[in-house]
Amino acid sequence: MVLHRMARSGIRLGTLVERAAARYPANVLVLDHDLDVAPDLGRRTTVAELADLVADLASRLWAAGVRPGDRVVIYKSNSLDITLLAFAAARAGAVPVLLSAQLDGGTVLQLLRRADRPFLVTDREKLDRELPPPVFDEAEQVLVVRGSYPRAIGLESLAGAERIAPVVTAPHRPALITHTSGTTGVPKLAVHTGVTQQIRYLLQVSALTPVVPRRETIAIHASFVHSRMISVLAIALLRGLPMLVLADEDPERAAEHFARMRPGIVEAHPNSFMAWEPLADDPRRPFANVKLFSSTFDALHPRTVHRMLAASRRRAPLFGQMYGQTETGPVVCRGFTRHRSRHADGRCVGFPFVGTTAVRVVSRDGRPPSARTPGFIEVRSKAHFVTYLGEQERHDGQFSADGWWRTGDVGYRTRWGCVHLLDREVDVIEDFGSTLDAEDRLLTGIADLTEVVIVRGADGLPVPVVCTKDDRPLDQAAWRAVAAALPPMTPPVHWREEELPKTATMKIKRFELARILAERQSTA
Repeated sequence: MVLHRMARSGIRLGTLVERAAARYPANVLVLDHDLDVAPDLGRRTTVAELADLVADLASRLWAAGVRPGDRVVIYKSNSLDITLLAFAAARAGAVPVLLSAQLDGGTVLQLLRRADRPFLVTDREKLDRELPPPVFDEAEQVLVVRGSYPRAIGLESLAGAERIAPVVTAPHRPALITHTSGTTGVPKLAVHTGVTQQIRYLLQVSALTPVVPRRETIAIHASFVHSRMISVLAIALLRGLPMLVLADEDPERAAEHFARMRPGIVEAHPNSFMAWEPLADDPRRPFANVKLFSSTFDALHPRTVHRMLAASRRRAPLFGQMYGQTETGPVVCRGFTRHRSRHADGRCVGFPFVGTTAVRVVSRDGRPPSARTPGFIEVRSKAHFVTYLGEQERHDGQFSADGWWRTGDVGYRTRWGCVHLLDREVDVIEDFGSTLDAEDRLLTGIADLTEVVIVRGADGLPVPVVCTKDDRPLDQAAWRAVAAALPPMTPPVHWREEELPKTATMKIKRFELARILAERQSTA
């Protein structure tokens, strides 16, 4: 297959921005934040300036002792320079290990140990507020991006270091390490190669090109430590798409940027699109020029898709959705148009990529998988990661005897082959049906809901945790009307949205939410 031949050279992270600058040096990148590694660069820069910054950062890392094959853990306050530092580490021949700024210091310490004496790039805020002192013993060297810190090397002091030539890493060697969502405990470290990352990039290019054939401005709000950020930046850089990169999903601030730059493509997390639903009615029409809304991390609620598409003034806007995992990359894909009913089944996540991914659903109880008896979703993907760092047995144990990867999700496939995602295996509430489907129905039927998460209570009963616009009291009559058509649940528990525990990609940590809920109920 042509795609696989194109993937043989690997994604070459260390020269990605440099290659883009050779083709589109004046292409523009706009940020909603300052870069900690280059605060003087400003919030509007060119790809040529970005390439120079990556080369400079790589030279500073080299001057600090980083060498080919070393692991460089990047754990700092949230900013695009997390991704730029990853490119710089790759340029020096090292393997970047990206850790979310939302991880607590104790978890980071465990992951540092798993990375086996890596270099640690961080900042003073993380050292003062999060990281425990033992990190200095577990790291080969601690580097701070700005200023100085006892026992650490300041990267700022190494500015102007002699430039190094990019180090070429073999395509099948580890090129990037990211962590899993950690929704049920300490995250795992997933090892990707240049080839697996390149296949992920090519899959997403193949899905994007027919839909948006011309150069459109792309707005990106995605986790800076997720492999998806690497892919979407590669698409934008190598196609010369003007970029708006947001670190903050705040609807008002996002609307200001969208109204000014008029993006034709918007890439974001499902929860970010949910947060932006009110912008569909904003008089500035921030989504008026959007041709493609894109999300890769999870299935979206039909109400959210409907509102985004209705906010576009383009002739035939599309909402592109990919389902996959950190471990597999995108596995299935589907597009939605304005013709999709807001009451449509939101659990249909799409179809596999022919020749690259495959999906099967295996019975959990001896009965054929269906909407009432979902089975285990298992996949095969040529973009599959290599292993969990330091946990090879755990990696191997997730394969079936005949070589299929068990995702941990449950669902079924229709007679036409569409994959329906119903729940995470650990979140299944027996005799309830799909919690995700129930949440879709509640969100569609009750306008004031901004989030609803159904978890298993301490007594085993399903407990809906709800959030509302401006924390207004829940409309109990509307709730009863919609909930009457759903399996029995306990009365809803009203929380503020900022109380919900979330992952780096803004997924709700359902296991953690259930734990906190049980603790609150036991002390009530």
